[in-house]
Amino acid sequence: MSTAKATAKVGAAPRRPRKSKLGWNLLGLLVFVTAGFPVYWMLNTAFKPDRDAIDPNPKFFPTTFTLDNFKRALDIADFWGPVTRSLLVSSIVVVIGIVVGLLAALAISRFAFRGRKVVIVGILAVQMVPLVAMIIPVFLMLNDLGQYDKISGLIITYLTFILPFTVWTLRGFIVNIPKELEEAAQVDGCTPTGAFLRVVFPLLAPGMVATSVYGFIQAWNEYLYALMLMSQQNQTATVWLSNFITKNGTEYSAMMAGSTMMAVPIVILFLLVQRKMAAGLTAGAVKG
Repeated sequence: MSTAKATAKVGAAPRRPRKSKLGWNLLGLLVFVTAGFPVYWMLNTAFKPDRDAIDPNPKFFPTTFTLDNFKRALDIADFWGPVTRSLLVSSIVVVIGIVVGLLAALAISRFAFRGRKVVIVGILAVQMVPLVAMIIPVFLMLNDLGQYDKISGLIITYLTFILPFTVWTLRGFIVNIPKELEEAAQVDGCTPTGAFLRVVFPLLAPGMVATSVYGFIQAWNEYLYALMLMSQQNQTATVWLSNFITKNGTEYSAMMAGSTMMAVPIVILFLLVQRKMAAGLTAGAVKG
């Protein structure tokens, strides 16, 4: 009897201590609170009256709610014009970036050619250059090309730092798709293009969605180049927020209301593609 109990104890898998699991849960809760508090405070300030927004003793739970800040945000300057321009620029940048980035990532991942390693190192090197270091050369180049204060010039500028990110990210997804799948499709009669469209592309779709969302956020949130390359008449949504900084001070409530309205397109985009995003973030985690 004792031998059977001893054998059962030896064969039983060791249980993880509950304290360890509790520690990870607390750590996750801490990360969630740290990341979510700025968003909560933005919403909190957006619905506060102006006097409460500048109160030296802020209240974490507002007692008075008002919608006047949103009305003020819409009246202080043209809201729909900058938002429309930001949506247009971000969408075009994402479409061009995904098409060109997919072709470049496919070439780097699937084909062996002279200078391949140099191209990969160059993509990494471009991403390491601070954006602020390129503002003067970009300004002079766009001015010489007649693209200053034009949406097309801003799109070209955004592509310079979104394309390397797109190529490098998509390359990681393509590398994790076994090449044998394409070869098997070609044995069954598919052309190389047909094998890619029927086999690789469906597996790559979640990764493309995830890359598109991050590229869209980069273009949507960009401020420095939009400020330096566009006039006030053609300003984007991020530059539009600077209208709340006046000579009499900063209108914090109205600014947070404007920021809340600016966040709506991003939230809607995440809600539409959240399942593909989750699949894209975990794609390639398990092989075989």
